[in-house]
Amino acid sequence: MEKKYEKRSTLAEKLKALRKAHGYTQEDVAAAIGLVRAAYAHYESGKRVPSIETVYLLAGLYDVTVDDLLHISIHFDRNVHFDAPKKTQSSEELDGYLDFLNSPSNQVKFKYFSMQEKQLVYFFSKLTAEEQADILEFIKARARRQP
Repeated sequence: MEKKYEKRSTLAEKLKALRKAHGYTQEDVAAAIGLVRAAYAHYESGKRVPSIETVYLLAGLYDVTVDDLLHISIHFDRNVHFDAPKKTQSSEELDGYLDFLNSPSNQVKFKYFSMQEKQLVYFFSKLTAEEQADILEFIKARARRQP
């Protein structure tokens, strides 16, 4: 009896989403990790799986943990779920952050933002109105102290 399964979030999909979120081309990523573009393109298409060393370099490039990069959930037909390993808060944050950055409207809005500015906007949007007001007051006070 053959088990059928569907991958919810593959490494290939995550690599492509991270690359797009950072505004990199495949050539940029390949050069950063010491590969040719065609070799890296095979990782994004799922034709090849990167070595552990390459996964470590990719995690460093995108400033995520190897665990978050490799987290893949597989669903079997009998409603039994096997996760490798349980999703962490940081991996859920990464998924939310990637969805936020890769939405078409946000890609246009944040095209010229640095990664730090994009992170600031994303996490700021997760706060309550009161928390946002507190953060704004803190930033204003800090900015006034600068020469």
